Amino acid sequence: MSIYAIAVMIAFSLALIVYAMWPKGGEEQDTIKRRMSGKRTGLDEANAIRRRARETVTNRMVKRVAKQAMRPVMPADAAEMSKLRIRLANAGFRQDNATTMFLASKTVVALTAAVVAGLYSWAKGDTLGSMGGFVLFCGATGFMAPNFWLKMAAGKRQESVRNGIPDALDLMVISVESGLALDAAVQRVGDEMKTVHPVLAEEFQIVSLESQMGIPRSEALSNLAERTGVPEVRSLTAIVNQAEKFGTSIARALRTQADTLRTKRRQQAEERAQKTTVKLMVPLVLFIFPAILVVLGGPAALKMIETMRNTPGLF
Repeated sequence: MSIYAIAVMIAFSLALIVYAMWPKGGEEQDTIKRRMSGKRTGLDEANAIRRRARETVTNRMVKRVAKQAMRPVMPADAAEMSKLRIRLANAGFRQDNATTMFLASKTVVALTAAVVAGLYSWAKGDTLGSMGGFVLFCGATGFMAPNFWLKMAAGKRQESVRNGIPDALDLMVISVESGLALDAAVQRVGDEMKTVHPVLAEEFQIVSLESQMGIPRSEALSNLAERTGVPEVRSLTAIVNQAEKFGTSIARALRTQADTLRTKRRQQAEERAQKTTVKLMVPLVLFIFPAILVVLGGPAALKMIETMRNTPGLF
């Protein structure tokens, strides 16, 4: 069997596994809408029972495999595991099994990369030493790939939260000044900003739910700062807590914070715009300037060469 057939079989098997584990979000959303509207039929009950049974078997299999796969990369102590949970929460993964699945993915990706690299090197006919080095390199790259992906996902999500904080604070100021309590203002922000800043709206909805469950507002806001990992959210939490502690106006504090964050966002945009000039130097020097030089100086150089060839006694 050729190396290409083996690679196709491995890719097809991985695609089937991912498809089997992928949640059927459309069916669940339709069922939820029918239940909320009061239209629940016997077919919905039967589908729900079959789906629960299928998900139970699938979840058991996935959890069993994931627990075995995460053992080689299990953090040494509880502090490292807590840091990993925070990193996953910063990227938007708050499920109970998020750490297990992430650690298992590191093992699976590393083994898959090593196996594919070994098959590719064997098909090329490389020596044992070069094959071993290539396999180790690909395995290490596959082992570190989930970390890079998690860092990129967390950075993208934090940037989305950072961009939406000034608008959220403006809406909170308007809500508080119109007579709403702070908890109601937080809930209003979560409801009104779903289309503009969905990530931040989801986080504010979680804060509202935690407050409704009896969690103190300061703790709910601290959880928000920990989940997002954005310094602006931490400063917002500190300002709200201090305003409640000393009895100052929350609306005034929020307005001041919103103006500060908006100014900071404008300064960051100006800084990125100023860096654009420096970044453009590389493509200008490598691609645009040589092309311009060839277009402008090419005909003159060809004419000069032709003239020098036709001049007797020059060469």
